[in-house]
Amino acid sequence: MRRIVAAMSGGVDSSVAAAMLAEEARDTGVEVIGVWMRTHADLGEGYELKRSCCSPDALDDARRVAQLLDIPFFVLNLEREFGLHVIDAFADAYLAGATPNPCQACNQYIKFDELLRRGLAAYGADAVATGHYARLEHDGGRWRLLRAADANKDQTYFLWVLSQEQLSHTRFPLGELTKPEVRDRAEALALPTARKPESQEICFVPLGDYRTLLEERRGYAGEPGAIVDADGMRVGTHSGYAHYTVGQRHGLGVALGEAVYVREVRPERNEVVIGSRDEVAASTFVADARSFIAGQPPAERFDASVRIRHRAPDVACEVTLIGHDRFAVETAEPVWAPAPGQAAVLYDGNECLGGGRIARA
Repeated sequence: MRRIVAAMSGGVDSSVAAAMLAEEARDTGVEVIGVWMRTHADLGEGYELKRSCCSPDALDDARRVAQLLDIPFFVLNLEREFGLHVIDAFADAYLAGATPNPCQACNQYIKFDELLRRGLAAYGADAVATGHYARLEHDGGRWRLLRAADANKDQTYFLWVLSQEQLSHTRFPLGELTKPEVRDRAEALALPTARKPESQEICFVPLGDYRTLLEERRGYAGEPGAIVDADGMRVGTHSGYAHYTVGQRHGLGVALGEAVYVREVRPERNEVVIGSRDEVAASTFVADARSFIAGQPPAERFDASVRIRHRAPDVACEVTLIGHDRFAVETAEPVWAPAPGQAAVLYDGNECLGGGRIARA
């Protein structure tokens, strides 16, 4: 390996990852290049950009870290690609009655497609390194994606779409570290990002209100419609079906004497279906757009564990392939609110096998 691109967001994780590479490079002679990705423009007044990974402040922080590490630093403009594959896809998913996963889309199309492709071609790099908490292992001629040592920070849930070719050009320096250890390393190196707080919001959604984005990006202001129960009886009125997601409880404006949740969103009828907690849980669902990290599934039918949200627990399941791009999941116990559009990620112990996008329960 001669040259490696370090993706630098301006946060503590990518800063320490770049620092680890720079330290390693002193012994190996590998050149490290820092790259910050510009994914969208300033979102305007009233939006606090300080903590966003795509803000001007983040760019300044990333540049300062690169200067301290004495590595070259470049800004890569990916606004067009991010707008198409992440922001537009985000809006379209809500209009289709689904719940999007923008972080997974960003990893798939921006970090491990555009950045990796341009890193290898434009910068002459052999690999791209990121601040993800995940581990890689080369075993038996193939790459295995493993959970991070820090279970609380593991990010393999967002990486299930990666291919063998992509993993062969990828490095995850933080895979064996815990978050406190990363903070300690940053402080020891006097990095300006050492105590920078983490951003939990979606970087391109002002103040966390995606309704504004739907109106600005797709002209969707919301048309009132019926909220119905499982029997189709109207029990309330919603402000626009795309303003609701499966599993949502608050903001329904319905009083039925018990807690109710969004069970289904029906764009074609402009309806929102609600139900009890038990009615929203499911033991079977179908996922499409399947992808397996090994390049092929373990078998036509196999046992695994599945996670349907980043912070959700793993649940034992049986997976059955359907056609060329879908699979059915039957869980050992009901899972809470499998939402169309979210990822169903499959594991075998610590190994991430791949996954798909939930299509329907």
